[in-house]
Amino acid sequence: MQDTPITHIPVVIIGGGQAGLSTAWCLKQKGIDSIVFERNEKFHSWRRNRWDSFCLVTPNWQCRLPDFHYDGEYGGSDPDGFMLKDEITDYLDAFAEKTRPNLREGVNVTRVTPQQQGFVVETSCGVWSCEQVVVATGGYDTPIEPAYARNLSPGIFQMHSVDYRRVDQFPEGGVLIVGTGQSGVQLMEDFTRAGRDVHLAVGPAPRSPRRYRGRDATDWLYDAGHYGVTIDQHPDPVKAMTQTNHYMSGRDGGKEIDLRRFHVEQGVELYGSLADMDGGRVSFLPDLAKNLDDADRSYVGIRTQIDAYIAREGIDAPEEPPFEKLWEPEEERTEIDLEEAGITSVLWAIGFRPDYSWIRADVFDARGKPQFHRGVTSHPGLHFIGLGWLNTWGSGRFLGIEEDSRYLADQIAGQLARIAA
Repeated sequence: MQDTPITHIPVVIIGGGQAGLSTAWCLKQKGIDSIVFERNEKFHSWRRNRWDSFCLVTPNWQCRLPDFHYDGEYGGSDPDGFMLKDEITDYLDAFAEKTRPNLREGVNVTRVTPQQQGFVVETSCGVWSCEQVVVATGGYDTPIEPAYARNLSPGIFQMHSVDYRRVDQFPEGGVLIVGTGQSGVQLMEDFTRAGRDVHLAVGPAPRSPRRYRGRDATDWLYDAGHYGVTIDQHPDPVKAMTQTNHYMSGRDGGKEIDLRRFHVEQGVELYGSLADMDGGRVSFLPDLAKNLDDADRSYVGIRTQIDAYIAREGIDAPEEPPFEKLWEPEEERTEIDLEEAGITSVLWAIGFRPDYSWIRADVFDARGKPQFHRGVTSHPGLHFIGLGWLNTWGSGRFLGIEEDSRYLADQIAGQLARIAA
């Protein structure tokens, strides 16, 4: 590396999604030069890693990039609607066109090494030095598939949700979908709409109401200040950081997802958490009833929070009937034979894990998770953005990116000023 020319710029931003480009814009407004490296193309995960029927789960009004809040010009005309995949990329592309970041696409960052002052950033387009590095790569680097997936019979088709686009990618026959986060339950609906036999391994993800007492539940929670609670203020920060997102859907104008109803009305076969695979046999934990009950407990808890807010503020809102379970499992099936059940494929929807192996700074815990406060690490000049609960619930979403990117730009400006003093 000693003989390689090095180009200098004050700030290197790694990741060309909404978090990276928002940070670049906020820095530009402060007169601070930066460059954004994106290994694919800008907004790649939205453009290439989402299925055809994908839409937002949060309403359009929550799309609040810095100086580019949703206004109906891009992404559809309904602030209470839910942008479809192409509408999302239209909105994001319009933001990039307005802000015009110094963006290099198709550039892979291979190493970030701290120096006595600043960093050396090695990339596929050369070596760069800088005082500040912003990591905006998100947490979706490596699709998660358990080791026992390799034990499944080779005659069973397998795919991870990152590669899923539409039902006709799958062979005829039933599908076992593993995971009930936001992706898993929406893919379940894709297959039921196509008339396919669906088997669902139900995990511990919580669920949320969609509309309640005359409004979208997220509207009530926003007005009640729920989304303004910071991780420092949260009564159970560990739970907040580790809990899977509540599942619901923005499809058809927004709807709740009640797995009990999908079983009764759509014939979806429900099992507990997946435990093992061997040839054509699959085993599950006996936790289906518990997982369904826990999801409903979360659902009822959100309704209760909204009720309390309505009562506290004296708001005139329509009443809703109390929640009742539509169905309960009489027994827990802990093993099935895929051939006997007519299952020809498995769709993995159990998430991703980040990969920070290319960062040579001591800012990670024993599990490899970056440690920071509002994105600022203990290593001067190294920052993260676009991760869940960076500061609030909205940090990993469109809702919180403006606040987070402006805060981080302020911190970077302050650190640069101290270096220059």
